[in-house]
Amino acid sequence: MVAGPEQVPVVDDEPEPIRTITIDHELANELIADTARELYTDFGDPLQCLWSIEQPSVHEPVAIAAPNIWQTIRTGMTLDHQFAHRRIDAQFRWYKNHPSYMARVSKRAERYIYYITKQLIAREMPLELALLPIVESAYDPFAYSHGRASGMWQFIPSTARHFKLQQNWWYDGRRDIVASTDAALTYLSSLHKRFDNDWLLALAAYNSGQGTVAKAIAKNRRRGKPTDYWSLDLPRETKSYVPKLLALAKLINQPQRYGISLHPIPNQPYFAAVDIQSQIDLAQAAQLAQLDIDEIYRLNPGFNRWATPPSGPHRLLVPVANQEVFEHQLAEHPPQQRLLWTRYTVRQGDSLLSLAARFNTSAELIRQSNNIRGNLIRVGQSLMIAQASNSADHYTLSAKQRLKAKQQTPRGKANKQLFHTVKAGDSLWSIAKRYRVKVASLAKWNAMAPKDTLRLGQKLSVWTKAPLTHAPRASTRDAVVRKVGYRVRKGDSLARIAQRFNLRIKDITTWNPVNRKAYLQPGQQLTLYVNITDAFN
Repeated sequence: MVAGPEQVPVVDDEPEPIRTITIDHELANELIADTARELYTDFGDPLQCLWSIEQPSVHEPVAIAAPNIWQTIRTGMTLDHQFAHRRIDAQFRWYKNHPSYMARVSKRAERYIYYITKQLIAREMPLELALLPIVESAYDPFAYSHGRASGMWQFIPSTARHFKLQQNWWYDGRRDIVASTDAALTYLSSLHKRFDNDWLLALAAYNSGQGTVAKAIAKNRRRGKPTDYWSLDLPRETKSYVPKLLALAKLINQPQRYGISLHPIPNQPYFAAVDIQSQIDLAQAAQLAQLDIDEIYRLNPGFNRWATPPSGPHRLLVPVANQEVFEHQLAEHPPQQRLLWTRYTVRQGDSLLSLAARFNTSAELIRQSNNIRGNLIRVGQSLMIAQASNSADHYTLSAKQRLKAKQQTPRGKANKQLFHTVKAGDSLWSIAKRYRVKVASLAKWNAMAPKDTLRLGQKLSVWTKAPLTHAPRASTRDAVVRKVGYRVRKGDSLARIAQRFNLRIKDITTWNPVNRKAYLQPGQQLTLYVNITDAFN
């Protein structure tokens, strides 16, 4: 029905098509002067705004090759962002009065906006749509909203499934730059056609759903009212959604006029897609590509874990400058060496799920690697299990580590943290009521949406102004309790750590998101509240 991720065209190095316009000699001279001043303002360096243009004669075409992506976007703007409306004015004032925000989002767009602009040009869509991820997610591919929308284009799960964006333990296509962009532009194109080629109605439907817009149109028709976007009774968020995009277009069309500084982004590809053909540890991929692993995650935010998914997509985006070395190194690195394998002998009490949790992998991958059908494993059975080549902390932008960072960030005046283990019957509402916090705050602390479902045994971070009731109390008047960071060593267990620091296992599991039934991993970080006067006696 619609193109899936595997049908997305691979990024190449073809130059941007030159746009040609026909004007008379006098207008051409004015255009040259105005454009040169604008380029100088954008870049601030005369060496960066050198460009060639042939002096025209009357009615001869003028070829203009834009040296930065903002210029390209300006040449392809087709929406009426000069339309006078109080809602546009309100959004425009906000953006104009927050230059630091504009500088931040334009910098964040650097990796992605050329690719999006190129796809829009190929589909002959308005180039203002390259600014839509600013409205949706501030160009943050890891964004997750209160409505369970994820990624740069903010797809909710149901819409993502409709456009064949995969969502599983290893991978979330809603955050995949290539796949989500293809889905978003396909969706916008279909909405444009659905609403009689009206882009404002298409954008409104992208935000609130085509059913909502269709009902608002039908309501106005019954009452003999106009059915354009500005006349419809739409949800509050949708009423400000389209004005935000138009206000951004107005601002970015003439940033120097309004005192806005945009991060200069070259009009050339930032990344290239490499066919890796099999699963690979992302730490190894970063090493082969001579990149920091965070750059790998920022270009491939759809990967949830420490490796690419076993069943694909087997595509890795890397900066263009690193493509050649990565492809060369990858060719010298056999597929069987792209993951670290551990031989494990099944013990009493082991299950595929417990082993998957222990080795930070999936039960399905253990099944595939060992030709196991079903869930049955035997004591004494030898298994080959793939695991990360580095400690969990190394994969800082994996889903697990992003959640950990989110949970450990204090919020406002709430500077005391505790963890709640989800039990049968718990809900975000009941937990929030117990700790006297807002449901929205509890969800935000744990990178969730208020309507997300909870899992038994799930550890939730709770921030409060009240003292930690579970912190260890000093046993003597001279005791001193301190917060201690402890790195798990080989052979450690909860019981051994509790005994060493004179604590209870219950205390350790309260302060840390750990399962007392699971094995601790060497290198794992724990937070302990220790009576330092007797902890090491």
